[in-house]
Amino acid sequence: MAYQPTIGLEVHVELNTKTKMFCSCLNDPNEHHPNVNICPTCTAQPGSLPVINKEAVRKVIKTGLALNCQIPEYSKFDRKNYFYPDLPKGYQISQYDKPLCVGGHLEINGEKIRIRRVHLEEDTGRLVHEEDYSLVDFNRAGIPLMELVTEPDLRSAKETREFAEELQLILRYLGVSDADMEKGEMRVEANISLRLMRETDAKQDAKLRENELGTKVEIKNLNSFRAVEKGIDYEIKRQTEILKSGKKVIQETRGWDGIKGVTVSQREKEEAHDYRYFPEPDLPPLHNTKEFVNEIRAEIPELPQQRRERFKKEYNLLDKEIEVFVFNKDLGEYFEKVISELPPKLPRENLLKLTKLCSNYIITDLQGLLKGASVVGEDFLITPENFAEFITLIYEEEISSKIAKMVLSEMFSTGADPSHIVEEKGLVQITDEAEIEKIIKEVISQNKKAVEDFKKGKENAFQYLIGQIMAKTRGKANPQLVRDILSKALTKTK
Repeated sequence: MAYQPTIGLEVHVELNTKTKMFCSCLNDPNEHHPNVNICPTCTAQPGSLPVINKEAVRKVIKTGLALNCQIPEYSKFDRKNYFYPDLPKGYQISQYDKPLCVGGHLEINGEKIRIRRVHLEEDTGRLVHEEDYSLVDFNRAGIPLMELVTEPDLRSAKETREFAEELQLILRYLGVSDADMEKGEMRVEANISLRLMRETDAKQDAKLRENELGTKVEIKNLNSFRAVEKGIDYEIKRQTEILKSGKKVIQETRGWDGIKGVTVSQREKEEAHDYRYFPEPDLPPLHNTKEFVNEIRAEIPELPQQRRERFKKEYNLLDKEIEVFVFNKDLGEYFEKVISELPPKLPRENLLKLTKLCSNYIITDLQGLLKGASVVGEDFLITPENFAEFITLIYEEEISSKIAKMVLSEMFSTGADPSHIVEEKGLVQITDEAEIEKIIKEVISQNKKAVEDFKKGKENAFQYLIGQIMAKTRGKANPQLVRDILSKALTKTK
């Protein structure tokens, strides 16, 4: 028997507004001193009243538009009633039946994963558990929290991870959140069920038969993309074993234990919670006019998938190279600035070669020097103009690849012009055939064993001799000339 996993997600994202959702307190979830960014409103003192953060509303609508959602003209806030020590009011201001965004989708590997809703609420406080007591830090209480709920359209742990990764990229491109999972700025909860597959089943059919879904289990504490994939994989295997043994899966909430690599039961969940939602009486309803929505729509930048398609069309890069520039948005923008500084009016074929060379050096050598740092900011000294000049020197064979590494390292340290570095340090490539021939004769006379090995058909001896020549010239000899002249010289010695 084969079982099909059905996975739906609830994703919470802390928005990067300046202030909290319903008060003017600083929105700084990473503040280390407890209870400093608080006021009567976010600690629920009697008589305090909430005021809607307009920027938070804009950011949620912007996200919804980027995810192909509909933006209803009418939306409202509701009270979600439950008691927990980190919830000072005894209820959470959220949205229930009239969210800001509905009915969108995000395409992953050609499959449209439907998004049921995207709504806005306030975050809770944070509990700090000591040995025999707990403390409450309300710095996080009231931070704008966006919740995204998908339909149960995901079918594997890998696809779910890819969805979460793509969503994080979109949020960063939009500038609505850093969505750093390790800092709790993006939290993923997965609902997983299994159902018996039929021979005629297809993914689209499955979407129409949600009433046939299996018993749902929720996994919490998925605080990294690796945890998302590993946790769901484990849960699929666990439920499969239960069903194959003839037992029933219990509806429950489980937590992911990353150290042991297992999900652990937290509480059984026989019925859905009744939060007794009702309209928030202290906040007015929202009327999102077409003009307001279109104004936000105009602010949406190029999104990750659009960038992938454009980079493929304009620069003819490999998918893995494009992914580097999509994932690291700043690096991709720097790459494009460098390309814009390359010599104008080049034939397309030459320009594509330069582009490829530029991509290779940025992805490998430059990233190696950066060691995870950014190309944005005062600490990064290489201007796009200088990097373009550097690439041109390599392309026109004025410097070898070995010299190029030295030049780039100096540029990275000082920000100096590459041509000045080459001239000042005497790194101009040796292209004089007579000079190269003289050096090759010296190397041949000093490495007779390697010459004999080459005559016996040992190809690595040839590479060894080239290495000796390049070392003797400190990498300044033109590599192709070295190969050609050395090959002729060795032929004569046979």
